[in-house]
Amino acid sequence: MLLSKGQKIDVTKGKGLSNVKLQFGWSADSKLSIDSSCFILSDANRCEKDEDFIFYGNPSALNGAVMHGQAGGQDKEAISLCLAKIPATTAKIAFSLTIHEGEKNGYSMKDVSNRYVRLLDADRNEELFRYEYGSDLSQETAIVVGELYRHNGEWKFNAIGSGFFGGLAALCTNFGLVIEEEAAQETVEIEAKPVLSTIDLRKKIVQITLEKKKMKHVAARVGLVLDISGSMISLYRNGTVQEVVERILAVACQFDDNATLDVWVYDNEFSRLPSATERDFDQYVEKHILNNRNIHKFGRNNEPPVMNDVIRKYTVEEDSPLPAFVIFINDGGVVKSIKKVIVESSLQPLFWQFVGIGNSDFEVLKQLDTMEGRIVDNANFIHIKDIAKISDEDLYNQLLNEFPLWLKEAKEKRVIRS
Repeated sequence: MLLSKGQKIDVTKGKGLSNVKLQFGWSADSKLSIDSSCFILSDANRCEKDEDFIFYGNPSALNGAVMHGQAGGQDKEAISLCLAKIPATTAKIAFSLTIHEGEKNGYSMKDVSNRYVRLLDADRNEELFRYEYGSDLSQETAIVVGELYRHNGEWKFNAIGSGFFGGLAALCTNFGLVIEEEAAQETVEIEAKPVLSTIDLRKKIVQITLEKKKMKHVAARVGLVLDISGSMISLYRNGTVQEVVERILAVACQFDDNATLDVWVYDNEFSRLPSATERDFDQYVEKHILNNRNIHKFGRNNEPPVMNDVIRKYTVEEDSPLPAFVIFINDGGVVKSIKKVIVESSLQPLFWQFVGIGNSDFEVLKQLDTMEGRIVDNANFIHIKDIAKISDEDLYNQLLNEFPLWLKEAKEKRVIRS
């Protein structure tokens, strides 16, 4: 199986696996020193002690449950794991690839090709999946390739493929390790370049998208409305919705001075949730939705009540000259009565960006562009069959395609106060 960026896959569920091996491969000039490594992380997403950083200089941890070594054939290096021996305090294991002293010697990931990782059932020497990553990277010198993480008592793999500047030192800092200056001279070169986390990288992609669309200086409040009807249950449980929150938060960070994402969920009832920020978005879905007993979950869908609450927040409770950009995620089509809400809200400084996911026909949403009775066209619909597989670049390009057109028309019609 060939994975794509952002895809999450079960590793142990239904397979009875105990011993697995991740084997790394790449192509590069022999002058480059390239290394794989991994970080054993707590539920705080931190390496709690130096011994939990596994690389060529510390090839074994957890009494041999995690081991780093060479690989045969086309594979360059391997990290072996005995999953049964990994303690419950380990929440995830992040895997990386780095160029040693890349910035110092003028090398970066553009000099490395054919990057891949294979996960094998070590007992049977059987490949379970392969992930080819990093085609979008150039100047970075380190990559978080992916992570094994616990989910409902099983292990899953998240295909990440995100780049970092600053090499191994930057990764260590990102995962909470302090590198002593003397040791750093021997193992990694400490660079004065910023560390880019996943959210930082996504903010950068949003910024590039805004520049292309001539929206660099646009300010707006950003809201996210999430369908939590019964058909969405698997997307909440497999981490896809959590990923959506992070991806849309990156948009809010670029539009909103407070870098805050307002969030709602709805089925036949709705809930207005605490806002998401860069400080607390991690585990947002688990904490504020799945583990929140006050939220009605996995019923039928009914959009107008939550839409009216969105309008109330942005036009009554928080009257502001800033427009609101509301991203509305739905996977089963919407009730026809949303038309009345959309028409009435066309007088308000609020733009609805509907995103249909999955295989429904979305008959009502497909008719948004021809909806009559509005002073401005205040809604757009895009259909993304598998939101977990679409790249950040494509997602942001589609999300932000119609919003600038509405801004221009809304200003001309004085829907937005200047």
